Amino acid sequence: MSFQDGARAAEQAMRRVFPPTPLLRNDLLSDRYGADIWLKREDLSPVRSYKLRGAFNAMRKVMRDDAVFVCASAGNHAQGVAFMCKHFGVRGVVFMPVTTPQQKILKTQMFGGAQVEIQLTGDYFDETLASAQKFCAETGGHFLSPFDDEDVIEGQASVAVEIEAQLGRLPDRIILPVGGGGLSAGTRSHFGTNVQYTFVEPQGAMSLAEALKAGAPVDVSPINNFVDGAAVAKIGQRTFARLVGADLGDVLNIPEDRICTTIVEMLNVEGLVLEPAGALAVDALKDVSEQIAGQTVVCVTSGGNFDFERLPEVKERAQRYSGVKKYFILRMPQRPGALKDFLSILGPEDDIARFEYLKKSARNFGSVLIGIETLKPENFDRFRAALDAGGFTYTDITNDEMLAQFVI
Repeated sequence: MSFQDGARAAEQAMRRVFPPTPLLRNDLLSDRYGADIWLKREDLSPVRSYKLRGAFNAMRKVMRDDAVFVCASAGNHAQGVAFMCKHFGVRGVVFMPVTTPQQKILKTQMFGGAQVEIQLTGDYFDETLASAQKFCAETGGHFLSPFDDEDVIEGQASVAVEIEAQLGRLPDRIILPVGGGGLSAGTRSHFGTNVQYTFVEPQGAMSLAEALKAGAPVDVSPINNFVDGAAVAKIGQRTFARLVGADLGDVLNIPEDRICTTIVEMLNVEGLVLEPAGALAVDALKDVSEQIAGQTVVCVTSGGNFDFERLPEVKERAQRYSGVKKYFILRMPQRPGALKDFLSILGPEDDIARFEYLKKSARNFGSVLIGIETLKPENFDRFRAALDAGGFTYTDITNDEMLAQFVI
Protein backbone atom coordinates (compact mmCIF):
# COMPACT_ATOMS: atom_id res chain seq x y z
CA MET A 1 0.00 0.00 0.00
CA SER A 2 1.35 3.43 -0.90
CA PHE A 3 1.67 6.17 1.70
CA GLN A 4 -1.19 8.06 0.06
CA ASP A 5 -3.45 5.01 0.21
CA GLY A 6 -2.55 4.50 3.87
CA ALA A 7 -3.35 8.13 4.67
CA ARG A 8 -6.71 7.86 2.90
CA ALA A 9 -7.52 4.68 4.79
CA ALA A 10 -6.62 6.36 8.08
CA GLU A 11 -8.83 9.33 7.23
CA GLN A 12 -11.77 7.06 6.43
CA ALA A 13 -11.33 5.12 9.66
CA MET A 14 -11.36 8.38 11.65
CA ARG A 15 -14.85 9.16 10.46
CA ARG A 16 -16.14 6.64 13.00
CA VAL A 17 -14.73 8.88 15.71
CA PHE A 18 -14.99 12.51 14.61
CA PRO A 19 -15.98 14.50 11.50
CA PRO A 20 -13.48 16.32 9.26
CA THR A 21 -12.30 19.64 10.65
CA PRO A 22 -13.53 22.63 8.61
CA LEU A 23 -11.58 24.22 5.77
CA LEU A 24 -12.75 27.83 5.78
CA ARG A 25 -11.88 30.70 3.46
CA ASN A 26 -10.74 33.76 5.39
CA ASP A 27 -11.84 37.01 3.76
CA LEU A 28 -9.72 39.26 5.98
CA LEU A 29 -6.47 37.51 5.08
CA SER A 30 -7.45 36.96 1.44
CA ASP A 31 -8.10 40.68 0.94
CA ARG A 32 -4.96 41.69 2.82
CA TYR A 33 -2.60 39.49 0.80
CA GLY A 34 -4.38 39.41 -2.55
CA ALA A 35 -4.68 35.63 -2.43
CA ASP A 36 -7.29 32.94 -1.86
CA ILE A 37 -6.47 32.01 1.71
CA TRP A 38 -8.07 29.12 3.56
CA LEU A 39 -7.66 28.00 7.16
CA LYS A 40 -7.64 24.29 7.97
CA ARG A 41 -9.18 24.51 11.43
CA GLU A 42 -7.48 21.78 13.43
CA ASP A 43 -8.25 23.95 16.46
CA LEU A 44 -11.86 22.71 16.04
CA SER A 45 -11.11 19.00 16.46
CA PRO A 46 -12.59 17.28 19.54
CA VAL A 47 -9.37 17.98 21.47
CA ARG A 48 -8.70 21.32 19.74
CA SER A 49 -5.60 20.05 17.91
CA TYR A 50 -4.62 17.61 15.18
CA LYS A 51 -2.76 15.34 17.60
CA LEU A 52 -5.63 12.88 18.06
CA ARG A 53 -5.22 11.86 14.39
CA GLY A 54 -1.80 10.32 14.86
CA ALA A 55 -2.78 8.82 18.21
CA PHE A 56 -5.85 7.20 16.65
CA ASN A 57 -3.97 5.72 13.71
CA ALA A 58 -1.10 4.35 15.80
CA MET A 59 -3.45 2.85 18.39
CA ARG A 60 -5.85 1.21 15.94
CA LYS A 61 -2.99 -0.68 14.29
CA VAL A 62 -1.83 -2.40 17.49
CA MET A 63 -5.17 -2.61 19.27
CA ARG A 64 -5.81 -5.50 21.63
CA ASP A 65 -7.98 -5.81 24.73
CA ASP A 66 -5.09 -5.88 27.20
CA ALA A 67 -3.13 -3.06 25.56
CA VAL A 68 -1.69 -0.32 27.76
CA PHE A 69 -0.79 2.84 25.89
CA VAL A 70 1.80 5.18 27.35
CA CYS A 71 2.87 8.69 26.39
CA ALA A 72 4.89 11.56 27.78
CA SER A 73 3.38 14.96 27.12
CA ALA A 74 2.22 18.11 28.84
CA GLY A 75 -0.09 19.23 26.08
CA ASN A 76 -1.95 18.30 22.92
CA HIS A 77 -0.47 14.83 22.45
CA ALA A 78 -1.55 13.85 25.97
CA GLN A 79 -5.10 15.00 25.30
CA GLY A 80 -5.23 13.19 21.96
CA VAL A 81 -4.02 9.93 23.51
CA ALA A 82 -6.45 10.30 26.42
CA PHE A 83 -9.38 10.90 24.06
CA MET A 84 -8.55 7.80 22.03
CA CYS A 85 -8.03 5.62 25.10
CA LYS A 86 -11.56 6.46 26.15
CA HIS A 87 -12.85 5.83 22.63
CA PHE A 88 -11.20 2.42 22.33
CA GLY A 89 -11.90 1.50 25.97
CA VAL A 90 -8.25 0.71 26.72
CA ARG A 91 -5.96 1.72 29.54
CA GLY A 92 -3.68 4.71 29.10
CA VAL A 93 -0.90 6.07 31.28
CA VAL A 94 0.07 9.68 30.61
CA PHE A 95 3.32 10.98 32.09
CA MET A 96 3.44 14.73 32.63
CA PRO A 97 6.06 17.02 34.22
CA VAL A 98 5.32 18.07 37.78
CA THR A 99 5.28 21.67 36.51
CA THR A 100 2.37 21.05 34.09
CA PRO A 101 -0.40 23.67 34.56
CA GLN A 102 -3.45 22.28 36.34
CA GLN A 103 -5.66 23.25 33.40
CA LYS A 104 -3.81 20.82 31.10
CA ILE A 105 -3.93 18.03 33.67
CA LEU A 106 -7.68 18.46 34.15
CA LYS A 107 -8.38 18.52 30.39
CA THR A 108 -6.37 15.34 29.85
CA GLN A 109 -8.25 13.63 32.66
CA MET A 110 -11.56 14.87 31.28
CA PHE A 111 -10.86 13.42 27.83
CA GLY A 112 -9.60 10.11 29.19
CA GLY A 113 -11.97 9.59 32.10
CA ALA A 114 -11.52 6.35 34.01
CA GLN A 115 -9.42 4.88 31.19
CA VAL A 116 -6.45 7.14 31.83
CA GLU A 117 -4.01 7.41 34.70
CA ILE A 118 -1.87 10.53 34.95
CA GLN A 119 1.56 10.36 36.54
CA LEU A 120 3.34 13.60 37.37
CA THR A 121 7.08 13.12 37.39
CA GLY A 122 10.16 15.24 36.69
CA ASP A 123 10.61 18.98 36.55
CA TYR A 124 11.69 18.85 32.90
CA PHE A 125 10.31 16.95 29.93
CA ASP A 126 13.45 14.83 29.44
CA GLU A 127 12.95 13.41 32.94
CA THR A 128 9.26 12.78 32.21
CA LEU A 129 10.09 11.01 28.96
CA ALA A 130 12.66 8.78 30.67
CA SER A 131 10.08 7.78 33.28
CA ALA A 132 7.52 6.91 30.59
CA GLN A 133 10.01 4.79 28.65
CA LYS A 134 11.15 3.02 31.83
CA PHE A 135 7.51 2.25 32.66
CA CYS A 136 7.03 0.75 29.19
CA ALA A 137 10.12 -1.42 29.56
CA GLU A 138 8.96 -2.73 32.93
CA THR A 139 5.30 -3.32 32.07
CA GLY A 140 5.27 -4.05 28.36
CA GLY A 141 3.24 -0.91 27.63
CA HIS A 142 3.06 0.48 24.10
CA PHE A 143 4.81 3.85 23.88
CA LEU A 144 3.06 6.39 21.67
CA SER A 145 5.49 8.92 20.23
CA PRO A 146 4.05 12.38 19.61
CA PHE A 147 5.62 12.50 16.13
CA ASP A 148 8.49 10.07 15.45
CA ASP A 149 6.41 7.06 14.43
CA GLU A 150 5.36 5.99 10.93
CA ASP A 151 1.76 5.31 11.98
CA VAL A 152 1.56 8.69 13.68
CA ILE A 153 2.93 10.40 10.55
CA GLU A 154 0.38 8.55 8.42
CA GLY A 155 -2.41 9.63 10.77
CA GLN A 156 -1.36 13.29 10.64
CA ALA A 157 -1.39 13.05 6.82
CA SER A 158 -5.17 12.74 7.05
CA VAL A 159 -5.14 16.54 7.34
CA ALA A 160 -3.86 16.67 3.76
CA VAL A 161 -6.43 14.11 2.61
CA GLU A 162 -9.24 16.28 3.97
CA ILE A 163 -7.83 19.47 2.46
CA GLU A 164 -7.78 17.98 -1.02
CA ALA A 165 -11.32 16.66 -0.68
CA GLN A 166 -12.74 19.85 0.83
CA LEU A 167 -11.01 22.21 -1.59
CA GLY A 168 -11.83 20.01 -4.57
CA ARG A 169 -8.31 20.47 -5.88
CA LEU A 170 -4.78 20.86 -4.60
CA PRO A 171 -3.78 24.22 -3.13
CA ASP A 172 -0.91 26.13 -4.70
CA ARG A 173 0.79 26.40 -1.32
CA ILE A 174 0.32 24.95 2.12
CA ILE A 175 1.77 26.62 5.22
CA LEU A 176 2.56 24.26 8.08
CA PRO A 177 3.84 24.72 11.63
CA VAL A 178 6.79 22.49 12.51
CA GLY A 179 7.73 21.07 15.89
CA GLY A 180 8.74 17.42 15.86
CA GLY A 181 7.71 17.19 12.21
CA GLY A 182 4.80 14.73 12.24
CA LEU A 183 2.29 17.01 10.52
CA SER A 184 4.74 18.42 7.97
CA ALA A 185 6.24 15.00 7.17
CA GLY A 186 2.80 13.48 6.67
CA THR A 187 1.53 16.35 4.54
CA ARG A 188 4.64 16.46 2.33
CA SER A 189 4.59 12.69 1.92
CA HIS A 190 0.96 12.84 0.77
CA PHE A 191 1.09 15.87 -1.55
CA GLY A 192 4.64 15.27 -2.82
CA THR A 193 5.92 17.90 -5.22
CA ASN A 194 2.46 18.88 -6.42
CA VAL A 195 2.21 21.87 -4.06
CA GLN A 196 4.55 24.52 -2.69
CA TYR A 197 5.42 24.40 0.99
CA THR A 198 6.18 26.91 3.68
CA PHE A 199 7.37 25.33 6.92
CA VAL A 200 7.22 27.56 9.98
CA GLU A 201 9.18 27.22 13.21
CA PRO A 202 9.38 29.45 16.28
CA GLN A 203 12.67 31.34 16.36
CA GLY A 204 13.60 29.77 19.67
CA ALA A 205 13.35 26.16 18.40
CA MET A 206 14.59 25.88 14.82
CA SER A 207 15.01 22.11 14.73
CA LEU A 208 14.06 21.58 11.07
CA ALA A 209 16.21 24.38 9.70
CA GLU A 210 19.26 23.21 11.63
CA ALA A 211 18.66 19.60 10.61
CA LEU A 212 18.49 20.58 6.93
CA LYS A 213 21.77 22.47 7.29
CA ALA A 214 23.46 19.53 9.01
CA GLY A 215 21.87 16.81 6.88
CA ALA A 216 20.59 15.04 10.01
CA PRO A 217 18.58 15.83 13.15
CA VAL A 218 20.54 17.91 15.63
CA ASP A 219 19.75 19.02 19.17
CA VAL A 220 19.15 22.78 19.25
CA SER A 221 18.89 23.05 23.05
CA PRO A 222 18.33 25.25 24.92
CA ILE A 223 15.02 26.19 23.33
CA ASN A 224 12.40 28.84 24.01
CA ASN A 225 9.27 27.02 25.25
CA PHE A 226 6.82 29.87 24.68
CA VAL A 227 5.40 28.23 21.53
CA ASP A 228 4.99 25.02 23.49
CA GLY A 229 3.13 23.14 20.75
CA ALA A 230 6.09 23.52 18.36
CA ALA A 231 9.04 23.96 20.71
CA VAL A 232 11.02 20.78 20.05
CA ALA A 233 14.77 20.58 20.56
CA LYS A 234 15.36 17.82 18.00
CA ILE A 235 13.21 16.88 15.03
CA GLY A 236 12.37 13.19 14.77
CA GLN A 237 14.53 10.75 12.80
CA ARG A 238 11.56 9.34 10.89
CA THR A 239 9.95 12.70 10.28
CA PHE A 240 13.21 14.21 9.05
CA ALA A 241 13.71 11.28 6.68
CA ARG A 242 10.47 12.38 4.99
CA LEU A 243 11.50 16.05 4.95
CA VAL A 244 15.00 15.56 3.52
CA GLY A 245 15.26 17.52 0.32
CA ALA A 246 13.00 20.33 1.47
CA ASP A 247 14.34 23.71 0.40
CA LEU A 248 15.89 25.54 3.34
CA GLY A 249 14.49 28.72 1.81
CA ASP A 250 10.99 27.36 2.44
CA VAL A 251 11.65 27.12 6.19
CA LEU A 252 10.78 30.27 8.12
CA ASN A 253 11.45 31.15 11.73
CA ILE A 254 9.12 33.54 13.50
CA PRO A 255 9.98 35.62 16.60
CA GLU A 256 7.88 34.53 19.56
CA ASP A 257 6.72 38.09 20.24
CA ARG A 258 5.54 38.54 16.65
CA ILE A 259 3.40 35.42 16.90
CA CYS A 260 1.58 37.16 19.74
CA THR A 261 0.44 39.95 17.41
CA THR A 262 -1.34 37.35 15.28
CA ILE A 263 -2.89 35.61 18.29
CA VAL A 264 -4.32 38.94 19.45
CA GLU A 265 -5.59 39.94 15.99
CA MET A 266 -7.22 36.59 15.30
CA LEU A 267 -8.93 36.72 18.69
CA ASN A 268 -10.07 40.35 18.52
CA VAL A 269 -10.99 40.57 14.82
CA GLU A 270 -11.90 37.03 13.76
CA GLY A 271 -12.95 35.48 17.08
CA LEU A 272 -10.43 32.64 16.62
CA VAL A 273 -8.79 31.25 19.74
CA LEU A 274 -5.35 30.00 18.68
CA GLU A 275 -2.50 28.74 20.79
CA PRO A 276 0.96 30.06 19.82
CA ALA A 277 1.76 27.02 17.62
CA GLY A 278 -1.69 27.29 16.06
CA ALA A 279 -0.97 30.87 14.97
CA LEU A 280 2.38 30.11 13.32
CA ALA A 281 1.04 29.42 9.82
CA VAL A 282 -1.15 32.53 9.79
CA ASP A 283 1.67 34.73 11.05
CA ALA A 284 3.97 33.40 8.32
CA LEU A 285 1.78 35.06 5.67
CA LYS A 286 3.61 38.29 6.50
CA ASP A 287 6.86 36.79 5.21
CA VAL A 288 5.51 35.21 2.01
CA SER A 289 3.17 38.03 0.99
CA GLU A 290 5.05 38.74 -2.26
CA GLN A 291 5.14 35.06 -3.23
CA ILE A 292 1.47 34.21 -2.71
CA ALA A 293 -0.33 36.92 -4.70
CA GLY A 294 -3.06 35.21 -6.72
CA GLN A 295 -2.38 31.80 -5.19
CA THR A 296 -4.69 29.44 -3.33
CA VAL A 297 -3.05 29.07 0.07
CA VAL A 298 -3.99 26.80 2.99
CA CYS A 299 -2.75 27.65 6.47
CA VAL A 300 -3.07 24.88 9.04
CA THR A 301 -4.19 26.33 12.37
CA SER A 302 -2.85 23.37 14.29
CA GLY A 303 -4.27 23.99 17.73
CA GLY A 304 -6.47 26.16 19.92
CA ASN A 305 -5.61 24.99 23.44
CA PHE A 306 -4.95 28.47 24.73
CA ASP A 307 -4.89 29.06 28.47
CA PHE A 308 -6.45 32.48 28.94
CA GLU A 309 -4.28 33.05 31.99
CA ARG A 310 -1.55 33.63 29.37
CA LEU A 311 -3.50 36.41 27.64
CA PRO A 312 -1.89 39.30 29.59
CA GLU A 313 1.56 37.98 28.66
CA VAL A 314 0.55 37.53 25.02
CA LYS A 315 -0.86 41.07 24.86
CA GLU A 316 2.29 42.42 26.51
CA ARG A 317 4.56 40.66 24.03
CA ALA A 318 2.44 41.82 21.10
CA GLN A 319 2.53 45.45 22.21
CA ARG A 320 6.27 45.40 22.77
CA TYR A 321 6.91 43.80 19.37
CA SER A 322 4.61 46.31 17.64
CA GLY A 323 6.48 49.18 19.27
CA VAL A 324 3.46 50.67 21.05
CA LYS A 325 4.63 49.82 24.55
CA LYS A 326 8.00 50.54 26.07
CA TYR A 327 9.66 50.50 29.47
CA PHE A 328 12.18 53.00 30.77
CA ILE A 329 14.29 53.43 33.89
CA LEU A 330 13.99 57.14 34.56
CA ARG A 331 16.28 59.14 36.85
CA MET A 332 13.96 61.70 38.37
CA PRO A 333 14.95 64.69 40.54
CA GLN A 334 13.61 64.49 44.08
CA ARG A 335 12.12 67.98 44.15
CA PRO A 336 8.61 69.41 44.23
CA GLY A 337 7.10 69.61 40.76
CA ALA A 338 9.43 67.04 39.12
CA LEU A 339 6.63 64.54 38.56
CA LYS A 340 4.39 67.28 37.17
CA ASP A 341 7.16 68.27 34.75
CA PHE A 342 7.43 64.70 33.58
CA LEU A 343 3.68 64.26 33.10
CA SER A 344 3.59 67.35 30.91
CA ILE A 345 5.84 65.50 28.44
CA LEU A 346 3.19 62.88 27.69
CA GLY A 347 1.25 63.34 24.48
CA PRO A 348 -2.51 62.95 23.96
CA GLU A 349 -2.08 59.33 22.77
CA ASP A 350 0.30 58.28 25.56
CA ASP A 351 -0.71 56.44 28.70
CA ILE A 352 1.20 55.33 31.78
CA ALA A 353 0.87 51.57 32.13
CA ARG A 354 3.27 51.21 35.04
CA PHE A 355 4.94 53.57 37.46
CA GLU A 356 7.13 52.16 40.20
CA TYR A 357 9.74 53.79 42.40
CA LEU A 358 12.72 51.46 42.39
CA LYS A 359 15.62 52.78 44.39
CA LYS A 360 16.98 56.07 45.60
CA SER A 361 20.29 56.32 43.75
CA ALA A 362 21.47 59.62 45.27
CA ARG A 363 20.36 62.21 47.72
CA ASN A 364 18.62 64.33 45.14
CA PHE A 365 17.54 61.72 42.58
CA GLY A 366 15.41 58.59 42.49
CA SER A 367 15.01 55.82 39.92
CA VAL A 368 11.60 55.04 38.52
CA LEU A 369 10.44 52.12 36.36
CA ILE A 370 7.88 53.48 33.95
CA GLY A 371 5.86 51.73 31.27
CA ILE A 372 4.28 53.79 28.50
CA GLU A 373 1.57 52.65 26.06
CA THR A 374 0.73 54.68 22.99
CA LEU A 375 -1.30 54.30 19.81
CA LYS A 376 1.50 54.63 17.23
CA PRO A 377 5.18 53.60 17.50
CA GLU A 378 6.35 56.96 16.12
CA ASN A 379 4.94 58.68 19.21
CA PHE A 380 8.00 57.49 21.09
CA ASP A 381 10.24 59.64 18.88
CA ARG A 382 8.47 62.73 20.19
CA PHE A 383 8.48 61.32 23.74
CA ARG A 384 12.27 60.74 23.76
CA ALA A 385 12.92 64.17 22.28
CA ALA A 386 10.82 65.75 25.05
CA LEU A 387 12.71 63.76 27.71
CA ASP A 388 16.02 64.97 26.29
CA ALA A 389 14.81 68.56 26.13
CA GLY A 390 13.63 68.32 29.74
CA GLY A 391 17.02 67.11 30.95
CA PHE A 392 15.78 63.71 32.09
CA THR A 393 18.23 60.80 32.19
CA TYR A 394 16.65 57.54 31.07
CA THR A 395 17.37 54.04 29.77
CA ASP A 396 15.07 52.10 27.43
CA ILE A 397 14.93 48.54 28.84
CA THR A 398 12.12 47.23 26.59
CA ASN A 399 14.31 44.75 24.73
CA ASP A 400 16.65 43.85 27.58
CA GLU A 401 15.44 40.27 28.10
CA MET A 402 17.50 39.63 31.22
CA LEU A 403 16.32 42.79 32.97
CA ALA A 404 12.76 42.29 31.76
CA GLN A 405 12.56 38.95 33.58
CA PHE A 406 12.96 40.78 36.87
CA VAL A 407 11.09 44.04 36.47
CA ILE A 408 8.54 43.70 33.63
